[in-house]
Amino acid sequence: MSGIVGSRLNIRGSGIVAQLGTDGQVLTSAGAGVAAEYEDLAAGISWQSVVTGSTMTAVAGNGYPINTTSNTCTITLPASASAGDTIIFTDYARNWATNKIIIDSNGLNYQGDADTYTVEYTTAGQSLHITYMDSTKGWVPTLDDDVTDVPTQTDGQGIFAYGIAGSNVSMSNLISTSGVVATDVTGVGTARRLLGACEYGGDKGIFGFGFTSSLVSLTNLVSNTGVIGTDVTGVGTARLGLEAATYGTDKGIFAYGETSSNVSLSNLVSSSGVVATDTSGVGTARRYSSACEYSAGKDKAIFFGGFTSAVSGVTNLVSNTGVVATDVSAVGTARDGSAAADYGGDKGIIGFGNDGGYAGMTNLVSNTGVVATDVSAVGTARSFLAATQYDAEKAIFGYGTTGSNVSTSNLVSNAGVVATDTTGVGTARQGLKACSF
Repeated sequence: MSGIVGSRLNIRGSGIVAQLGTDGQVLTSAGAGVAAEYEDLAAGISWQSVVTGSTMTAVAGNGYPINTTSNTCTITLPASASAGDTIIFTDYARNWATNKIIIDSNGLNYQGDADTYTVEYTTAGQSLHITYMDSTKGWVPTLDDDVTDVPTQTDGQGIFAYGIAGSNVSMSNLISTSGVVATDVTGVGTARRLLGACEYGGDKGIFGFGFTSSLVSLTNLVSNTGVIGTDVTGVGTARLGLEAATYGTDKGIFAYGETSSNVSLSNLVSSSGVVATDTSGVGTARRYSSACEYSAGKDKAIFFGGFTSAVSGVTNLVSNTGVVATDVSAVGTARDGSAAADYGGDKGIIGFGNDGGYAGMTNLVSNTGVVATDVSAVGTARSFLAATQYDAEKAIFGYGTTGSNVSTSNLVSNAGVVATDTTGVGTARQGLKACSF
């Protein structure tokens, strides 16, 4: 291949992966079925925090998720290496096709070539395993795998369910991957209001607790096709006005609420949807809070606000093992009856509620669990609405009361921007909940 000087190209197509040197010689290749021959080179690798910088220095034995959303990343390999040293790089945000990674072999050979070549990887979703062989070949890719097909989303849809519309109801409304709310689906399970809901198991949901004509602790599981199951006998203290969120990527937590008085106890939900007995409360006892998932690992949660003897803006973070932390001082307008959902893959948004009147402001939650100051209201101010994630990284607020029940919804972009009102679909109601599946 004349005209190519001091560079290495990646050629991909028809299941073939190949790299060409300056003379067109195939340096590595893998055809269909070859990947099956690779051993699990990731065993023993120590995975590091996500790299977002434009430069980094790699250490043998480590795995690095490289996020090139904002910039190209130049990776400097170790200046010395021993046979068998292995490093893994993976395209964390599927952006290497937009912003590539560049490998600087730091004086050592790379696939038999001296450190005068430019080594680049430019395929979205790629994972690269390199192993040091010897001084002749230097670092050699032992797995150079591209996965450009976007995986099937397991949390692409959502569901609103239950609530009160003159009387308690159990109907539900599915939310499509484009944020379209469907018409009513006949209710399954005991009609009730002021319950909690969250995703669990990576692709399913759970509705739990609430008020019928009395407090209940029963639950209803939601399948990965959005079908609500029949009642499951309750575990934990029956209560209303609690909230729930996903944590640990595939588990859930119900917390707070009201029995005859406000409580701060919690109940963990396993990855198979089993609700645990009460865990002693941490943080201010309250009802009508909101909660959502956050963090780069999609494994932590935050509870916001609620009502004590007055509206509150206190927050409590939940670790990736389901441990609720002590109170964090309020940021933004204190209120109850708000709703919250995660967006952008790692952040959260709290919106609407009651601050002495119907509120429409929102507060963004960073991927470290920090609540931002108020963002001016967009959409109809209301309280006792519901919210959930959809399409993996967007969110939707829906239903609630403005003094009378509404079925209005507001979509949230993957940048946390709230859209104006969408005309309501389904039975107008309040005190409902929503989750993704």
